[in-house]
Amino acid sequence: MTKYPKVLDETKVGEYSPIASAGGGYVWDEVLEYRVWCHPELGAKDKEHGDDYYYVFTTCEEALEFSENNIGTEEPLALILQREYIDEPETGEYVHVKEERLAEWHIEYLCRPKRSEKTILDFLSPDAPHNRLDVIRGLV
Repeated sequence: MTKYPKVLDETKVGEYSPIASAGGGYVWDEVLEYRVWCHPELGAKDKEHGDDYYYVFTTCEEALEFSENNIGTEEPLALILQREYIDEPETGEYVHVKEERLAEWHIEYLCRPKRSEKTILDFLSPDAPHNRLDVIRGLV
């Protein structure tokens, strides 16, 4: 049994654009694939004429194993789908954005529960706890 979420559709792993937002948004809806970025300047094989590249995986465990056993690699990232998310244009200023985007997230953020219908509304509520992150962590 895996402690990381399964990907939405294994048949689409590797078909997503390499261009994605970097983190943010506070909530996630689906994991699309797991990625391990490789850096030739750090010792990874030079497969792209000096440019960085990545491998895709259907499970986080496979990505972790690859990352741990290959030089010049980063820790795995999850490519996630956010159907809607929370933007923070300035510290403490939150905006509910109702559009889809893809983002690469550190895998430890996947310990947060998936977004529910109430997650963003509860996060933005005037009655939200002092530490609003408790809402997205599933603690309240």
